Amino acid sequence: MSTRRKKIYEGHGKILYEGPEPGTLIQYFKDDASAYNNAKRAVLEGKGVLNNRISEYFMTRLNTIGVQNHFIRRLNLREQLIRELEISPLQVVVRNAAAGSLSQRFGLPEGQALPRSIIEFYLKDEKLGNPMVTEEHITAFNWASTQEIDDMMALSLRVNDFLNGAFGAVGISLIDFRVEFGRLWENDFPRIVLADEISPDNCRLWDAQTREKLDLDRFRRDLGDAIEGYAEIARRLGIMKEMPTVIQGGLH
Repeated sequence: MSTRRKKIYEGHGKILYEGPEPGTLIQYFKDDASAYNNAKRAVLEGKGVLNNRISEYFMTRLNTIGVQNHFIRRLNLREQLIRELEISPLQVVVRNAAAGSLSQRFGLPEGQALPRSIIEFYLKDEKLGNPMVTEEHITAFNWASTQEIDDMMALSLRVNDFLNGAFGAVGISLIDFRVEFGRLWENDFPRIVLADEISPDNCRLWDAQTREKLDLDRFRRDLGDAIEGYAEIARRLGIMKEMPTVIQGGLH
């Protein structure tokens, strides 16, 4: 299907094609992996299939609890039908424990629980290194209104609560995650809704007992087979039993 569609956008992990109806897009999940602002790259066979299914799992459930998002339905192993949004230039990061850049900035040991969940905003600009920005920057440069900032923060915390419960129930700790938002226009009124994906590509996920990393950090830090971490998440969520073999010799 995707080869017959007009390409709208291509990122590191996904391609967007024009959808079958106005106001829709097809989101294709690639096997490409990247880290450190694309300084490290590889192809992880089966990653796109797993991310497509994991993201469907969470977007569907978030919709049922009133967290509106762009997901409409999964089309096949690698593609989803989504609503076309006016995507915000911001990334929102929610942190529950110290890891990654937060540990580096403040000298905190990785895994240390934070006094409360922390929300950070980053500008999506790889050439600039995706810099962290404040609410003052966001409103001054008109990247989002004050109300939209409030909406993004409120939705991010709702997603955090839901994901913490869902992952915690299967023995996984949600260390942090990154989400994106967009404007959905309804009768000339823009509504902020969740976009992009929810997958091990944009969540830090550790085994709650062993602290083994099950996410993209396995690739970033050469910690072992990254796909096996993704597959373990899918297994615990009950997704793997619904999937065919997606890489040679494994993932049944």
